[in-house]
Amino acid sequence: MSQSENLSGFQIWMLAIRPKTLPAAMGPVIVGASLAVGDRVFDFFPALAALLVSLLLQIGSNLANDVFDFKKGVDTKERTGPLRVTQAGLLTPQQVMGGMWLVFAFAFALGLYLTWVGGWVILALGIAAIISAIAYTGGPFPLGYNGLGEIFVFIFFGPVAVCGTYYVQAGTVSPAAWWASLPVGFLITAILVVNNLRDLSTDKKTGKRTMAVRLGPKGTQWEYYLLVAASYAVPLIMWLQGLAGAWVLCSWLSLPFVLPLIQDIRTKQGRPLNATLAGTARLGLIFSILFSFGYLVGKI
Repeated sequence: MSQSENLSGFQIWMLAIRPKTLPAAMGPVIVGASLAVGDRVFDFFPALAALLVSLLLQIGSNLANDVFDFKKGVDTKERTGPLRVTQAGLLTPQQVMGGMWLVFAFAFALGLYLTWVGGWVILALGIAAIISAIAYTGGPFPLGYNGLGEIFVFIFFGPVAVCGTYYVQAGTVSPAAWWASLPVGFLITAILVVNNLRDLSTDKKTGKRTMAVRLGPKGTQWEYYLLVAASYAVPLIMWLQGLAGAWVLCSWLSLPFVLPLIQDIRTKQGRPLNATLAGTARLGLIFSILFSFGYLVGKI
C-alpha cells in the first residue's frame, strides 16, 4: 500500500481510466473514417466527434467496471488483472461513480452533435451504448456476469462503431463498411476473451458466469482462435466479392503478431495473460491501421 500512497491524484485517475484499453476504441473509428475517405465521403468534424465519443464510452465503461465489480464483491485480493482503484481504496465508490457519470455526460453532449448530423438513429445507438456500458457489470442482470459480454462487445465495437462512424459522414452505410466492421469487432471481442480466460478461476469462485466459465479453458481457447481466424478471413472475402482491392490484404501483414499470442493462449493462465491481453489490443489496432491503408490504396 506504500507505493499506492505515493501516487498523485492524476496517476490514480489514469489507473482508473486504463489508457492501455483505449486502442480498442480507436480501431473501429480509424476503419470507419478510412472507408469514408476511400469512398470520398469523409467529413472531418463528425469523424473527430465519433472518435472522441468512442474513447469516452471506453473510459466510462472502465470506470463502471471498476466500481460495480467492487460493489458486487467480485474484486478480491485474488484478482489477477490490473489494479482496480476502488478495490484498492485509492478512490471511493462515490468518486468513481461521479467520474463515470461525468464521462458519459461528455459522451452524450458530443452525441447530440452527431445526432444533429446523422439523425435520431445516432442518438438511439448512443443511449444504447451507454446503457450497455453500465449494464455490463451493473444492474440486476450484469451482461458480463451472464455470458453475454462477447455479444455486446462485438455489436458495439464492431458494426455500431465502424458503421456509425461511416454513417455520420456519408448519411448511409456501404456494404464494404458492414463487412469491415466484422474483423474489427472480432478482434476487440478477442480482448475480452483473454480477459475472461485470465480471470476464469476467480470468476468461477465469485459466481460470475462469463462465457469462459461456461466454456472452460479449452473452449475459451478455441473461441479466441476462431475470432482471430475469422478476422483474417474477412479481407479475403471482401477482395473476392469486389468490395475492396487486393491491397486490403495488407491487413495480413499483422499475422506475425498473432503467433506469439496463440502460443500464450495455449500455454499461459492467470496473471501472465495480462501481457497477452495488451498484445491482443495492439494487434487489433495494427490490423485496423493496415486494413485501412490497404483499402485506401486500393481506391487510388
